[in-house]
Amino acid sequence: MPALSQQAGTFVTAGDTLVSAMMMFVGSQDKVYIIDKVEGNAHQINGHSLYASVWDVGSRTATPIDVQTNAFCAAGMHLPNSSFVVFGGNNAVGPGGDNSAPGSTTAFDPTYQDYDGTRAIRVITPCDGDVNSSPCSWYDSQNGLQMAKRRWYPAAEALANGTVVLIGGFTSGGYINRNTPNTDPAYEGGAAEPTYEFFPPASQSPQVMNFMVKTSGLNSYALTYLMPSGKMFVQANYSTILWDYDANVETPLPDMPGQIIRVYPASGANAMLPLTPVNNYTPTLIFCGGQDMQDDQWGNYSWPFVDTWTVPASSGCHRITPEPQDGSAPTYVQDDSLPIGRTMGQFIALPDGTLLVINGGEYGTAGYAQRTLTTTTYGAMPYGESLATGPVGQPAIYNPNAPAGSRWSTAGLSSSNIPRLYHSSALLLPDGSVMVAGSNPNIDVNLTTIYPTTYTAEYFYPPYFAAKTRPVPQNIPKGLTYGGDPFDITIPSTSYSGPANDAADNTTIWLIRQGFTTHAMNMGQRIMQLNNTYTVQSDGTIILHTAQLPPNPNLFQPGPAFLFVTINGIPSNGTYVIIGNGQISGQPTNPASVLPASTRVNSANGSAPSNPSSNSNKSSGSSSHMGAIIGAVVAGIAAVGVVGAVFGICVARRRRSAALTGSYPMSGAALGGFAGREMRSSDSSAFVPLQQSNQSEATLMHTPYRDQFESRASSQFAQSSEFDPYRDAQFSRIGTPR
Repeated sequence: MPALSQQAGTFVTAGDTLVSAMMMFVGSQDKVYIIDKVEGNAHQINGHSLYASVWDVGSRTATPIDVQTNAFCAAGMHLPNSSFVVFGGNNAVGPGGDNSAPGSTTAFDPTYQDYDGTRAIRVITPCDGDVNSSPCSWYDSQNGLQMAKRRWYPAAEALANGTVVLIGGFTSGGYINRNTPNTDPAYEGGAAEPTYEFFPPASQSPQVMNFMVKTSGLNSYALTYLMPSGKMFVQANYSTILWDYDANVETPLPDMPGQIIRVYPASGANAMLPLTPVNNYTPTLIFCGGQDMQDDQWGNYSWPFVDTWTVPASSGCHRITPEPQDGSAPTYVQDDSLPIGRTMGQFIALPDGTLLVINGGEYGTAGYAQRTLTTTTYGAMPYGESLATGPVGQPAIYNPNAPAGSRWSTAGLSSSNIPRLYHSSALLLPDGSVMVAGSNPNIDVNLTTIYPTTYTAEYFYPPYFAAKTRPVPQNIPKGLTYGGDPFDITIPSTSYSGPANDAADNTTIWLIRQGFTTHAMNMGQRIMQLNNTYTVQSDGTIILHTAQLPPNPNLFQPGPAFLFVTINGIPSNGTYVIIGNGQISGQPTNPASVLPASTRVNSANGSAPSNPSSNSNKSSGSSSHMGAIIGAVVAGIAAVGVVGAVFGICVARRRRSAALTGSYPMSGAALGGFAGREMRSSDSSAFVPLQQSNQSEATLMHTPYRDQFESRASSQFAQSSEFDPYRDAQFSRIGTPR
């Protein structure tokens, strides 16, 4: 791969994503899929404003792709066969994010021509054809697959058999998921959803999760991580549990220290640290930043009860190992603090074993509003509708294996001039760079406010891009399994410089799943080091004897991932692989095996030019070469079936104690593509997008508030004198005690 030494540690403008990237995921080796909330984007498709696009990584260009339902604040997850599914969202909206326009209802808006997305299940199987034609288009229909419950801001986590569990969310909502006073913590008058359900559906109806009642108000996008035991770590508000989702039994864990809130809208960065042979693949989780406002300051559905933009974000970081292998009690441990406090910062796993934190603000929270309890008019809001300020443009890198006190570094990392606040997103690309996009703390498209709707994407190049040479591994298989026979990866001598033995000793093999990024987190993101030994040949070629994944699908759930080979902290391009058998079913496992002993040749050397010294993490390498974990590739891809007009589903969810043998359709193509937009009659003249400001986004970081958006009069808000940008007309029946 060509070196990009001049770009190491820097941001490079990549182009226009066509929509503000509220959500993104890497769908293939060269495609990133982007979804926005329904709003007045200037770009059009099929006679309506555009809500989604497909980004070509190489050409840095976006192609419009159609969706029908409103995916505002949905959840997303991969499936075992490489498909992605997006769950829930908001009701149909028109200009201004509500239903005040003539003819607009929560089911369908005639201006933006979007359908209710609160129960929607959208499926896509990335492929190379026309993205707006089957089989490469979104399956998204108002009459198609649906969840049992309405879910806005739900949590999503994949299980060991590929089933996805969906937790909580709003039915209708706003800033936080409660009234004040909180007299109904379970349902909040009908606006909260405390249950969980599965995709594919379980035979039982959705069950109440007591944890969602306990954490009422601050449990949007609950933070979830599947553990080796098959239980799930769940964190929200300042509470933590281990959850047996089969029995619906919760085991309390310690509270978050300092009662720091990490879920939305506090939006602290969170991630699972790399799973490695050295830590025996034991998950440790890290949480950084967020907010520690007092409970009464969080307010209610309508707005916060404090001027959030005056409240510094937390800089604190904490680790926890939920299932310690030594039998000790899990506990939160204070870690090195962030270089600067952040709300809406997010962790990106890098293929050198470090974590990048990027985006966010130094003050406030996620979300938007037109007032607070103390700033009672929109005109007095100093940052438009944004509840955060102080964009943090400089990323930081966290080395989990460095000594305490020296784990964070910003050395050599430049800052972006583009504010990345609410509805920003970031994820790792297959070349090891990081795509950064989005930011839109506004009800609708607004290009003239201090923190505008942002369409410009950037690529950030971590320090390892200073390398003159990067590894070019060969013979990487297309599929990996849980246990079984090892496989060999060939590293030519042109991939490194210096003694071959040293290079082999400092080689690591990483599996990374980037996850589904939204709201400062990457749902499903994981990084695992595969165990390996090596054989050095006399010509400097290195053969990496590589173990399959550990024979426990709970550690790295089945589905797509990228394999990187990293030598002396310098990663190769990632190679797209599928983990497991490609089906929603019990995953085959095979016994772990012992890798052959390493073979060294003292006279062998690499022939590439020397790389400069790197700040990359080398201490997590494969020097221990613990027992190998290996297996045979299973090439099965999920069978697809369609039953009835709404595509009935007959597969029950997996029980941990018994593997399923059936499979579930995962292909958007097989679901028949779009059902059409029969209700469309208006054209692009139905609304006029706001015009682009002639000020640059860099300038807007420091300019006075100059938002020209005018709120509309509405009987919904006239009685209470409140403006809730999140609520729809139907929500007024719930009421907000004052």
